[in-house]
Amino acid sequence: MFGIGVPELLIILVIILIIFGVGKLPEIGSALGKGIKNFKKSVSTDQNDSAAPAKKEEDK
Repeated sequence: MFGIGVPELLIILVIILIIFGVGKLPEIGSALGKGIKNFKKSVSTDQNDSAAPAKKEEDK
């Protein structure tokens, strides 16, 4: 995946735990998940919106 293996991921996780603490991790995960979901939704909506005018022009 980006040349990152299991040891590197564990080190990153430990650093995140040190910086934010255990109590903040669920909030951060939830916010990150919502952000990714909104991003995917807006990208898919944008693709659908840009495809619609092209189809209308082909019909003419």
